[in-house]
Amino acid sequence: MSAVLDHHDHAHDDHHGHAPTGWRRWVFATNHKDIGTLYLLFSFTMLMIGGVLALGIRAELFQPGLQLVNPELFNQLTTMHGIIMVFGAIMPAFVGFANWMIPLQIGASDMAFARMNNFSFWLMIPAALMLSSSFFMPGGAPAAGWTLYAPLTLQMGPSMDIAIFALHILGASSIMGSINIIVTILNMRAPGMTLMKMPMFCWTWLITAYLLIAVMPVLAGAITMTLTDRHFGTSFFNPAGGGDPVMYQHIFWFFGHPEVYIMILPAFGIVSQIIPAFARKKLFGYASMVYATSSIAILSFIVWAHHMFTTGMPVTGQLFFMYATMLIAVPTAVKIFNWNATMWQGSMTFETPMLFAVGFIFVFTMGGFTGLILAMAPIDIQVQDTYYVVAHFHYVLVAGSLFAMFAGAYYWFPKWTGVMYSETRGRIHFWWSLISFNVTFFPMHFLGLAGMPRRYADYPMQFADFNMLASIGAFFFGFAQVYFFVFIVLPGMMGKGEKASAKPWDGAEGLEWEVASPAPFHTFETPPKLNADANKIVA
Repeated sequence: MSAVLDHHDHAHDDHHGHAPTGWRRWVFATNHKDIGTLYLLFSFTMLMIGGVLALGIRAELFQPGLQLVNPELFNQLTTMHGIIMVFGAIMPAFVGFANWMIPLQIGASDMAFARMNNFSFWLMIPAALMLSSSFFMPGGAPAAGWTLYAPLTLQMGPSMDIAIFALHILGASSIMGSINIIVTILNMRAPGMTLMKMPMFCWTWLITAYLLIAVMPVLAGAITMTLTDRHFGTSFFNPAGGGDPVMYQHIFWFFGHPEVYIMILPAFGIVSQIIPAFARKKLFGYASMVYATSSIAILSFIVWAHHMFTTGMPVTGQLFFMYATMLIAVPTAVKIFNWNATMWQGSMTFETPMLFAVGFIFVFTMGGFTGLILAMAPIDIQVQDTYYVVAHFHYVLVAGSLFAMFAGAYYWFPKWTGVMYSETRGRIHFWWSLISFNVTFFPMHFLGLAGMPRRYADYPMQFADFNMLASIGAFFFGFAQVYFFVFIVLPGMMGKGEKASAKPWDGAEGLEWEVASPAPFHTFETPPKLNADANKIVA
């Protein structure tokens, strides 16, 4: 009998045995945990590259006058900072979280399409190399802004073509990842886990994946039309041939606004896992959270032209997009209310994940309010393309997406590494990040209201003090993330720290806390039997 079992184990060693070792484990990875780790490390690398570009921008803006870079290079820095942060840092990080956590949370053995999972990750490496190397091409990197507006894109050098190609590859990767997530969630849940018993993180990612599949082809269409305008004699966006540059904006923002929610919905999911755990209460209004997430996703398709109030839109159009944008604040407010209601009279403790989650709610709400202000067409026309807009979307994206990712990283850190991080270091990272973030971006509201336009390398003297303050804050914020990597991530990857139990947070619920820490290489090879709430395994 043992000989038969040995033979059986050997025959299936590639799939059911222990973790493979060496470089093959990572290059040929089909295990969802390994691919999740690769995504997270890749996205952090891109965060650092994008951050260096941002510090180049802030160093130039430290004082009036041209200090370090010329205006052309300044525009290349702003463009590549935006593209790298959106497509290289934020989106891949959330896919990393999805790969790691969704199979663990729904009791699945792995993602549905393991080899496609590997392919969708490795596509990102050449795309990232192309984007990063575009600075060294003739004429430098693209300098048309991260939105890649025509007609500027029609006038750029060869790096524009490279950027278009890289975005196509990244889009293909996103679509494959999304298909994988949808099929995994719909088909591989453990028996007894109905959709309405799934963790909120799975719900937010299921909806996000549908959004990605819907809008990535729209971006692909816009940049392909740009490519044919550049090389094949078409005139989609070239006015000289009868084209319309404003049409590009319509197509881009039809992708771009759902994209904003693609970058925040998984963050909502992470926060919805953490707050009940540290408030030691069930999430308040679970069903309303699911419906609110779905509403946000649907409404995100009908608000795109609020980015375009200054393009000569008829008043009827302005009114429609103004009201639609204000409407989207309602389901978002439902979420904020539910998180606050979950915390209300809970027996809360403030470990680092909870600090980042509460910090997220506070700062994201501020970003939401500035978004409501920008929804008013008459105000938006005044502050269009000023630093007010820059302040608004960094409050939503950095304090929103990034803070939620830090919260999730600390929360699941023991499950990933098997060791506890240093709570003191985590708190230092939180307060350092929160304070320096606000010092960086809060003054930009005043700069924008005073009329300072974005994407300018120079500015008059009256903007000097707030710019200097923002630049100092930006460098402190950047160093906080280096601190996070050196003093939190590296020790964890090397297994240094106190050994973590299977469930280090006593209020945490969910199947991921039912397996050992670190999570075994293969989990749930046979579907677990669940209790009535589908959050515990019963024998």
